[in-house]
Amino acid sequence: MNTALILLITYFIIINLMGFMIMGNDKTRAKKQQYRIKESTIWKAAFLGGAAGCFAGMRVFRHKTKHKVFKYGLPALSVGQLISYSALAFVFYQG
Repeated sequence: MNTALILLITYFIIINLMGFMIMGNDKTRAKKQQYRIKESTIWKAAFLGGAAGCFAGMRVFRHKTKHKVFKYGLPALSVGQLISYSALAFVFYQG
């Protein structure tokens, strides 16, 4: 397997795990009424490639589900990123 493809897959897994953990951590903090993670931090993780992980975390932890920007934005961004990752993987796999 191509080294670039392995790096892409590794990055995809790590950034999405981070997005998932950020959502879980913020939900835990919300329940304990502690200092919260900024929404901009969640969006940064999502825009850096972790939208699917953030979306999964949103669904699993039932966190930010009433915020329309998250409810509709994360799934849309996830689809776009999954298409982009698939296209990149195809290019790297062919090369």
